[in-house]
Amino acid sequence: MTAVAAGMSAVAVAAHRSTVKDPADAAALEALAGNPAIRTLFGEPVALDDAGGFAVWRTGTALAVVLGVWALLAATRITRGEEDAGRWDVLLAGRVPVTTVVARHIAVLVTVSLLAGAGAFAGLIATGAAAGGAAVHSAGLALCGVFFVAAGAMTAQVFATRSSASGAAVAVLGVSMLLKMVGDGVAALGWLRWLSPFGLMALVRPYDGNRLWPLVILVVVCLVLAAGAAAAAGRRDIRGGHLRSPSGRGPRMRMLGSVEAFAVRRLVRPLAAWSAGVGAYYLLIGVLAVSMTAFLADNPRFADLAAQAGFAGLGTVQGYAATLFALLAVPAGAFVAVRLATLADDESGGRLTLLFAQPLTRARLLIGEIAAALGGVIVITTVAGLATWAGTKAVGADLDLADALSGAWNVLPIALLCLGAGVLALGWAPRAVTALGSIPAAGGFLLKVIADTSGWPVWVGQLSPFAHLAAVPGVPVNWPAAIVMTAVAALAAAAGVVRYRRRDLRI
Repeated sequence: MTAVAAGMSAVAVAAHRSTVKDPADAAALEALAGNPAIRTLFGEPVALDDAGGFAVWRTGTALAVVLGVWALLAATRITRGEEDAGRWDVLLAGRVPVTTVVARHIAVLVTVSLLAGAGAFAGLIATGAAAGGAAVHSAGLALCGVFFVAAGAMTAQVFATRSSASGAAVAVLGVSMLLKMVGDGVAALGWLRWLSPFGLMALVRPYDGNRLWPLVILVVVCLVLAAGAAAAAGRRDIRGGHLRSPSGRGPRMRMLGSVEAFAVRRLVRPLAAWSAGVGAYYLLIGVLAVSMTAFLADNPRFADLAAQAGFAGLGTVQGYAATLFALLAVPAGAFVAVRLATLADDESGGRLTLLFAQPLTRARLLIGEIAAALGGVIVITTVAGLATWAGTKAVGADLDLADALSGAWNVLPIALLCLGAGVLALGWAPRAVTALGSIPAAGGFLLKVIADTSGWPVWVGQLSPFAHLAAVPGVPVNWPAAIVMTAVAALAAAAGVVRYRRRDLRI
């Protein structure tokens, strides 16, 4: 996280020199970003004539979201996850109370978040950005990470399972991001940004005032939330949470007849949550289509600058949809990686031991999970396509249902690469399934962006699967690339299945 924060910040400052060559270009780019659609998607433009201000606008929100997701997942994993697995039992039988244990874990994660902020500061300073704006921006970024560390730690005390705690913390992140987007896009609702850590980070306005009050508010909120999480830990049972399942609930036996049916059963809830979040975002994308494309059609100079800034193809509804659909590969790939990581967690937690004592092969269980994850990612991409189409229809934009679905399904080969990488990791490195399974999507996207904006050799950018995605629905699908990516994914998955069958359990 520290390396990503430093690298992306430095690359954005370097990109400013090639994108904004004179004051007229800066004014044009600021006028482009002043459009409500751009403000909603990418945030309020501030000090775009300054390399640091441009870097903050280009990468600030994205880095805050990535750091926030990492922070909340790490917090729930090393608190609720460790406790659920029974690895805290002997520790808590000693003299150290659970309140102290939780507080110390929070302190470690807070330190890591501050280091990520320091990395962003170093990246900005190393490439020539002013120190004052870099300091307040980096502080805001670090505090966003601290906020979600505290949020994850709090949900870990409220809920009795790691999956529920992580889901609740992700929901907090989603609502926080939605409040910022609405506040950025609708001037009358700008006050909503004060209710979101992302909004407070933006209200600091680095390189344009460097306000400190939003940071003070964010510090207070983080302290209260972290202290509340530590205190809540001491008021519950070990391996329990403040919210408990009803003890009188009858058994629910549906979809327990086979491992394949059970894989589908436990997919339903997370799939509903992921689909709701992705669908809401792409519905907003569709609603903004007319505002975005009409503005760029009337201002071709702004469209040129947007292309130089990395937002090419926004001048038509089809190009706009294709550009935003490419981003769908990241959550789609993360979804399948997380689903396979759940299987690894079940194995390490001992929940598969009795199951494998039955006449059941490990290959059958894994293939059932792969099929369920594959079906889930198809549902998510379909929801994104339908939501985008519904949004464009609501505002009268010209986007057919077939075009919207083809654009969304166009990212499935990258999701399949993530599925193959996740299965391969499950067989060879089960403790790193999420990280390795997300590399084709998250790592490929970062590689493409950095290679394009840094002037690296063309072949470096071609290593990213995103370089081989056609701009569907504007142009036909790149079938040769899709077939190659699918074949690579199948080979990786096969190697993972073979290794999974042969290795020991619970490694």
